[in-house]
Amino acid sequence: MSPSNPRRAAVTGIGVVAPNGTSAETFWKSTVEGVGVLDAVTREGCRHLPLKVAGEVRGFDPSALIEENYLVQTDRFTHFAMAAATLALTDARLDPDGIGSPYSVGVVTAAGSGGGEFGQRELQQLWGQGSRFVGPYQSIAWFYAASTGQISIRSGLKGPCGVVASDEAGGLNALAHAAQVIRRGTDAVVVGATEAPLAPYSVVCQLGYPELSTVADPARAYVPFTDGACGFVPAEGGAMLVLEELDTALHRGADIRATVAGHATTFTGASRWDRSRDGLAQAIRGALDEAGCAPQDVDVVFADALGVPEADRAEALAIADALGPHGRRVPVTAPKTGTGRSYCGAPVLDVAAAVLAMEHGQIPPTPYVHAISHDLDLVTSRARPAELRTALVLSRGLMGSNAALVLRGRTGSAR
Repeated sequence: MSPSNPRRAAVTGIGVVAPNGTSAETFWKSTVEGVGVLDAVTREGCRHLPLKVAGEVRGFDPSALIEENYLVQTDRFTHFAMAAATLALTDARLDPDGIGSPYSVGVVTAAGSGGGEFGQRELQQLWGQGSRFVGPYQSIAWFYAASTGQISIRSGLKGPCGVVASDEAGGLNALAHAAQVIRRGTDAVVVGATEAPLAPYSVVCQLGYPELSTVADPARAYVPFTDGACGFVPAEGGAMLVLEELDTALHRGADIRATVAGHATTFTGASRWDRSRDGLAQAIRGALDEAGCAPQDVDVVFADALGVPEADRAEALAIADALGPHGRRVPVTAPKTGTGRSYCGAPVLDVAAAVLAMEHGQIPPTPYVHAISHDLDLVTSRARPAELRTALVLSRGLMGSNAALVLRGRTGSAR
């Protein structure tokens, strides 16, 4: 590596496990068609709780995708991660058994809360039947680092591994960390985030968030940038991507889906949405600077879209502050309104959608949202055809993290 020829991170594989699809293809079809899948909460032990609507991953059978010896020691959020990682590696045509050295591929994930469902089950057995009925895997399955560890072990990937804990924005920060690892010499990183926050214990914890929507009508529960905005709807799932060093990927004939061009992150404090305007604008400027992009180079913005009036206003103003006059003209979208907000997994799903949008020349719409109350060119109702070369993805966390990621579209060799 030399300053004149820096190593760059390219997206070569996408794996998705989301409420609207358990592959990149089904996810994109639902996303570009603007299909909303929010529905009544059906997870066991949750139906009587104040949270009435969520984005559930239904019909997911982990036993069809993951070996039994891994299933018994892992939580649902790790089942999602392992399945998505396998899909991403297959999509990238990167066979872990065929790589030159297992130390050349790492794993990085972000996580918000870890294995709540597994932990709750074991604690119920502890208090209901005694310590002899608590399994040994309680010590690891709940851990927010479990997905990184299990993907690494299962696929034999021994390169740099890590976990990013910076609330929802951690999904973008994990991608930036993986890109930095590649710049330092690693050939590839399996990176992303998945969440499973719909166990009873997890839901009860979330009820303390004033930003959580408890509206029972799926069509009105999560409608950011509107007069009816009443908070966000939580969701399960997420995405894993394969990032590879660009020249290495081209050498092996990989399809270059996009490149990670720039990133920046800031911190403005928990639920201080008035301050998030400046923090998010600074993150956008930093990401554009790192990418060498001018504001007018941005072709589409994937918004954080929290659904809280003060936060929505701050985001709209941050886009205008950072992008100037272009901020009022650039198309903005928030496809997560159709699936719910899967915490750290949400911005990674937005990255997957952004890559697919650039490939297909279609900006997906924002489901359930119609008349908006902010000065944004928000794409609603139906997808908008557009030539997309540069996408900006935004994320904010309930605890105060802000992040922006710039992606550049790039065509590669035939698949």
